[in-house]
Order: sequence, then structure tokens, then C-alpha cells
Amino acid sequence: MNTITLTTAQAIVRYLAAQYTIVNGTEVRLFGGGYGIFGHGNVTCLGEALHGNRANLPLYRGQNEQGMGFAAAAYAKYHMRRRMMFCTASAGPGTANLLTSAALAHANRLPMLLLCGDTFLTRLPDPVLQQLEHFGNPTLGVNDAFKAVSRFWDRITHPAQILQSLPAAIATMIDPADCGPAFLGLPQDVQGWTYDYPISFFDQRVHRIRSQAPDVTEISDAIALLKSAKRPMIIAGGGVQYADAVAELTSFAEATGIPVVETIAGRANLLDTHPLNIGPLGVTGSDSANTIAKQADVILAVGTRLQDFTTGSWTAFSHDAKIIGMNVGRHDAAKHMSLTVVGDAKLSLPALGTDYKSPTDWTTRAQAERAKWSAYVAENVKPGNRPNSYAQAIGIVNALCDPRDRVVAAAGGLPAEITANWRTLDIGTVDVEFGFSCMGYEIAGGWGARIAQAESEPGSDTIVFTGDGSYMLMNSDVYSSVLTGKKMIICVLDNGGFAVINKLQNNTGNESFNNLIADTPTAVNQVKVDFEAHAKSMGANAETVSNPAEMAEAFKRAKAAETTSVIVMNVDPYEGWTTEGHTWWEVGTPHISDHAKVRDAHKDWESTRPQQRKGV
Repeated sequence: MNTITLTTAQAIVRYLAAQYTIVNGTEVRLFGGGYGIFGHGNVTCLGEALHGNRANLPLYRGQNEQGMGFAAAAYAKYHMRRRMMFCTASAGPGTANLLTSAALAHANRLPMLLLCGDTFLTRLPDPVLQQLEHFGNPTLGVNDAFKAVSRFWDRITHPAQILQSLPAAIATMIDPADCGPAFLGLPQDVQGWTYDYPISFFDQRVHRIRSQAPDVTEISDAIALLKSAKRPMIIAGGGVQYADAVAELTSFAEATGIPVVETIAGRANLLDTHPLNIGPLGVTGSDSANTIAKQADVILAVGTRLQDFTTGSWTAFSHDAKIIGMNVGRHDAAKHMSLTVVGDAKLSLPALGTDYKSPTDWTTRAQAERAKWSAYVAENVKPGNRPNSYAQAIGIVNALCDPRDRVVAAAGGLPAEITANWRTLDIGTVDVEFGFSCMGYEIAGGWGARIAQAESEPGSDTIVFTGDGSYMLMNSDVYSSVLTGKKMIICVLDNGGFAVINKLQNNTGNESFNNLIADTPTAVNQVKVDFEAHAKSMGANAETVSNPAEMAEAFKRAKAAETTSVIVMNVDPYEGWTTEGHTWWEVGTPHISDHAKVRDAHKDWESTRPQQRKGV
């Protein structure tokens, strides 16, 4: 057997560079590169190895490890999980900063490889700089925290170990059912140790994403249930796009006439104008989708994990409705005692056949509801209908963007506003991160999405919507985008704090407290942030506008610009919200309180609880 002597770090990088996949019929590297911030835990050995492979695996220098992880997640989402990035961080706080982004990737079923420094295996220099000591368990450290947020976790304790660990990590990340982050802890000494690796280990390998066919009996049971339906409905989730099953979904819906509603992750499965697109479902949904969901008797849930914003904390559906869970993941397919079809949507939807037809009056009724919702959205986004709002800004951008432009948002009030008001111009162009609802994803995720988009659609733009709260939390990748020449258009909509949580606070009878800057008792110096000046200091174009008309002109300038542009507009924290389209949502409210408004809100909230399905 022919061998080659390499350090552990050199072998890891060489192996990653040899992994390929097929995208649109072309072989490309599985890893588009990586994101890295070096420290003593990864610079000397892994850094040396990455420098030697910088042409094959470009390394993007991050400003914050959490942002690197968000960028990696957005990159994988853009590529529908067919390509991915790695992140490398130093031992200690650098690695700890990746915990939040690993949790985001885990919740959203997105692949990323985390190559993180670890303490010395020999323990000869213990305790080392930044080592977290547990007195009764010397094996326990910061890296063990990733066990809860990783689909695959390993600590490399010998150079030979990667012969098994690397293929296992990649197999997990490309598995449609188990997809998520993979973590490898790399002790500093082991990174530099050598081993005689088989040369064949580094042969080019082309990975193909598996399509899992459904069980024949499960399909037969699903067909029988569909044929019994008088008011059927399809919920289209993000898994439809990951399975490359948009065409199959569209064909099945058109052949059967079954109305389709979308989850947040499933936005952009169908164009806004498709006659069977009845709108987004759930807490941040549409009156049209929620109206038919309440009446549907059989629900085909395709590629969705049925989280509470989709199900209205399980109040969106009739108690008598039957659910068919079609999902490549058994865990998601079986939720709420669904009739399970465990299989890839691309293979499972055609297997259902098209003998069944939705009753015409039901489909027509659903379309009439959608027409009413479309009219509401058109009025809701219209400039001048009320003080500056998220919806107006969304409408302005939506009207001026190109069909293949990608919109990115997360957390706060913008996911709800985009889900309700954005009119999809092309398939797979919306990234609203609400699986983990993570503030700070917006700009970092936009950077990662733009890196991916530039590889295949350089003429399109990445458009980021962020509030002032998320911008303050994580904005340094404005600088990253400027440094790397990956242009973004960032719309900063300033409502003076965490306005959507202030809204929830008020809606539950509580007084505004500690969310808006103006209502923060400890904020004794009410200074307003100059977001325009801040963005300019990082090399971006930036301007502040006072109304939607000015925003339209600024957006046109941003489209024409060659570098990242930031557009800032104040929006009203109280009157600017989309008021229609919401289902019930379960939040914990005080059962007792000294305040009458809080007591009354609790009674009102609980009065609608009987709508909630109890697991059946």
C-alpha cells in the first residue's frame, strides 16, 4: 500500500480538497472553501495546511466566529445543501463563539464543518491559555458543549482517527435526513503529529445526495387518505427545495388542483402569481392560507418540521383534520400522529399519482381567499398609507429588484413582515431564517449567501433586511463584504430598539420596558446611532432616507453600485405592523399579576386555547 506522511492538519485539508459533488450536471468541490479566524489553537498547524491549499479551498477571514458560522449556513442554504463551507476557530472563546451558529445550522438542518482547536492531548502544559477546567473531569471542555448542537461530533485523539471520522462527518452532512453541522475537535499537539496515510484516501471522490424512495405501503395508505378528502391542502416546506422537488410539487398540485400553502422556510416554492399558491401559513402567515387550513380535512405536509409558527402552536388546523407527513426524516414525518411517508419529496410526490382531484368548489374557494389577501398586501405595502413601515420598505424593494435577487432576513419583526408581504418573483430566492430565529444572521448570512450567489449568479444581488437591533448585535460583516468584494444591499430599518418584542410585551398587557431605547430606564443618555456613518466607516456606500419614495431612489443607486450599500430608514415602532394574517401563538403569560391589563390579557390569550390540537 502506497502511503504519504502528513500531519493530521495537512491530511484533513488535503482530504477536504478532494471531495466533489455534482451541481447542475457539473462536478464542483463539495467545500466552496471556509471561514477562519486564527488563534494559538489553529494557526500553527491547521493554518499551515490551509495556506498550502489556499487555491483549492479559499479561506475567508471572518470578523467574528459566530458570523462565520452564519455565513456558512447561508452558503449551504443557497446551494440547497449540495455544497458547504468549513469554519475554523481557535481553542477557547473563538470556538465558543461558534455555538450559536452551530445551533442555528442544527435547527435549520444545514451542513457546515467545524474544525476547532482543543487543548493538548498529552496534558503536559495544562492548564493552557483559555482552557476551561473541570476539576473532576479533565476530559471535559468547551468543545463538549457542541454535542448538543452537532449532528456529528468527534475529538481527534490520534492522526489515524480521521480515516474514519472525516468520511463519517461528510456522510452526515450530505444525508438528507441527518443533515446538520459536524464538529471535529482538534487538540493542538495532535494537529501537528504525523501519520503514514494511504494515498488512496486522498483520491478524488464525487458525492451524490441520496434520494430515498418511499415505502410502497405508506404511499398506498396516503393515496387512500387523499382520495377520501373533500377539502385537501398541501403545506410546502423548505424540504421541497432541498429535495429539488419544486417541479414535482408544482406538477402534482396542478394535476390534482390541491391548494398549496407555504411555510417560512418554504417561501419561494411557488411564484406569487401561481394560481394554486394560497399564501404563507401560520403565525406570520396570511388570512388566505390560515382560512383554508382551518377548514381542510386532509393535509399533505411536504418537507416541513411543522414548527409552532407554521402550526399556530397547533391551532391552525381543525381537530378532525388528518395529516400526511411526507418527509425524508422519520422524526419530522411522524409528528402529531401523522400518517407517515418517509421519503424524498422528489420521489414521493410522483408516487402518489394524480388519480385524485380536489373538488372544484374547494379550490375555487381557496383562490378567492388568496385574491382577497393579495389585495390586502397591495394596500399594506403602499407608501403613504401610514407612518413609515417595514411593509412599505419591503414593497419598494420587491417592486424594484430583479427576479433572481436573493432576500435575506432573520429574527425580530422582519421575518413576519417579509413572509406576509414579499411577493415571490422566482423560485428559491427567499432566505428568512426563522428556524432558530437568530438575531445577527442577517448581515453575516447575507455575506455567505452573496459568496455562493457570486459563484453561479454574479449578475444578481443579495438584499438584506435588518432592524437596528440586529445591526447593533452583529454588523462587522459589512466590512467582510467590502474586503472580499461581495456586494450586498443592506436595508437597515430603525425602529428604536427591539420593537417586535415590545409589541408582544404590550399585547400581553405589559408596559413597554427595556425593549425600545426610549423605554429603557437605565438608558440615561438617549443617543441615536448614526448607522450611515458607521457603515461608511467600514467602506460601504451608505445613505439615510426619510420616506419610501427616497428609499426607492436609494435602492436604484445601490443596484447600480459595485460595492456594498447600506440604506437607513426610520420606521414606526407602533403603527407600522402588518395586522392581518396571524394565527394564535402560545406564549407564557402570568397566571396572576397586580396589573389588571396583564390579568385581562392572560384571560383573553387562554380563551382561545381550546382551538389547540392535543397531539392528535
